[in-house]
Amino acid sequence: MLQVENTLFTIVMLLYFAAMILYFTYLAIKKDLLSKIAIGLQIAGLVLHTAALICRGIGAGRLPLTNQYEFATAFAWGLCLVSLIFILRFRFPVLGAFAAPVTFLVIGYAAMQSKDVHELMPALQSNWLGFHVSTAIIAYGAFGVSFVLSILFLLRDRAKEGSFFDQHIPNREKLDLISYRSVALGLLFLTFTIITGAIWAERAWGSYWSWDPKETWSLVTWIIYAIYLHLRIRRGWRGKTAAIFAIVGFVCVIFTYIGVNTFLPGVHSYK
Repeated sequence: MLQVENTLFTIVMLLYFAAMILYFTYLAIKKDLLSKIAIGLQIAGLVLHTAALICRGIGAGRLPLTNQYEFATAFAWGLCLVSLIFILRFRFPVLGAFAAPVTFLVIGYAAMQSKDVHELMPALQSNWLGFHVSTAIIAYGAFGVSFVLSILFLLRDRAKEGSFFDQHIPNREKLDLISYRSVALGLLFLTFTIITGAIWAERAWGSYWSWDPKETWSLVTWIIYAIYLHLRIRRGWRGKTAAIFAIVGFVCVIFTYIGVNTFLPGVHSYK
């Protein structure tokens, strides 16, 4: 099963790369057919990516969410899923041209990690593993989409009236609204991530919170996005500043995932 997973992973990388190139070509020559093919490749990649994760789980005899490689490929899966939902829900193929490179970079990072299967350490042998990590994947995916939407928001004014981009990119108000919904979805799942992690930590180590670097940076990320939502709901905060805030939030997400593992070792270092 692990050999099948390796083959599927390679095919998925190629599909995501092809989809990214087609999205770029779609922007360059402005042919709607290309965007439809790109979306089709992204859907095919997501389906095979799901199959690869299932094969990894069967081959490893556990949920495939316990090391750097497994979480990275699952993170890419979450980015692909959430971006695809927003592309189809809002008929917004241009989003794919900005989301696809992020997805490809994350799965490329996964490809550089060790694919060896190791026995779970005692702290990970818990039913909370699936709840904790799966909610983190959806949260990170949603924050990734809000990051892309915020970049589009900042670039929106450069589109000339009546141009291809003006016709195919929602106006600033709609971009702002979609980004807000993506942040709200991400914060909801990040809240579940922190709560399930705290319960799991208490059962594994006897303490709900130990100020481990990843716990601390997850909390920092949660606070940043909570401030974003608070200011938006209570103060009507919108526009350029909100977009920049969402971008900063995703930088914290990336540091929480990659930076903490690299520079701040702790009890989560096995990821």
